[in-house]
Amino acid sequence: MPDALQAVLAAAAPASASILLAAMGGAVNRQGGIVNVGLEAKMLVGAFVAVICGAATSSSALGALAAAAAGALVGSAFSLVVTRLGANEIVAGLGLNLAAVGLFGYLLPVVFGVSATLSPPGLVGLPLLRIPLLDAVPFLGPVLSGHDPLTYVSWMVVPLTWLLLYRTTWGVSLRATGADEEAARAAGIRTLLLRDLSTAWAGALAGLAGAQLSLGLVQLFNKQMTGGRGFIALAAFYFGDARPGLTALAALVFGVFEAASFRLQGGELAPQLVQMLPYLAVVASLLVVGARRRRLRRRRELTPEPGR
Repeated sequence: MPDALQAVLAAAAPASASILLAAMGGAVNRQGGIVNVGLEAKMLVGAFVAVICGAATSSSALGALAAAAAGALVGSAFSLVVTRLGANEIVAGLGLNLAAVGLFGYLLPVVFGVSATLSPPGLVGLPLLRIPLLDAVPFLGPVLSGHDPLTYVSWMVVPLTWLLLYRTTWGVSLRATGADEEAARAAGIRTLLLRDLSTAWAGALAGLAGAQLSLGLVQLFNKQMTGGRGFIALAAFYFGDARPGLTALAALVFGVFEAASFRLQGGELAPQLVQMLPYLAVVASLLVVGARRRRLRRRRELTPEPGR
């Protein structure tokens, strides 16, 4: 049992990294008042750019940086459509996701001559990092050591996001914008610029999430490789109420269920049911969130106002 748990947790760390990166960016965006439904498209763009640039330069680091830049660029374009042109963020995000799938559905066979999977020569995957002292610790060593750099970056992004949102002037202004845009504007806060910057940041993290998929977990690009992770990241920061700690917990839960589903394949359970486990975990978490919010709303309705 301890060995099985260790194996699941070790696999859950890289499995949840892409969700964690995208969810942290989405949480920052949500604090500013934008629900970023287009995370899936930015992850897909990041995965593609990471493979192309990584193969061209024979450097996984440059591929990851290029993926972050591409995600930020797509995020900026998405933000301008929402903040400047007044497009509905949900419709714009869904349209962006569909456009990305259609774009790569065209590029792969027409430009690269492959049907679904692209693995150009010279592509170098992300290295696995061993932590010298931790590596020798029983149980914790295999769980926490031996992962790709972006997995560790995803862990570091959680406290950095908390510091950004709650311990900087920029974060306070962004949260004020999300809470009441008119009041924030009246206080002299440049609300549109803050929202644009937060969406670019979310795009950069989603691009890194895509790079972690295409250079960390595998060394290739597939037009369906995100597998709905952008929407799961959306569910993660919705579950965590856009708070870094709870959002990270939701991402980790998905990673654990995904890792467990891999270990259960080939057992007595039907493979279709096993593959559903991570997504059933997401649905269950959303049901918990909905029930919790409904309970809080009823409590407020039943609580008498002061002075009455």
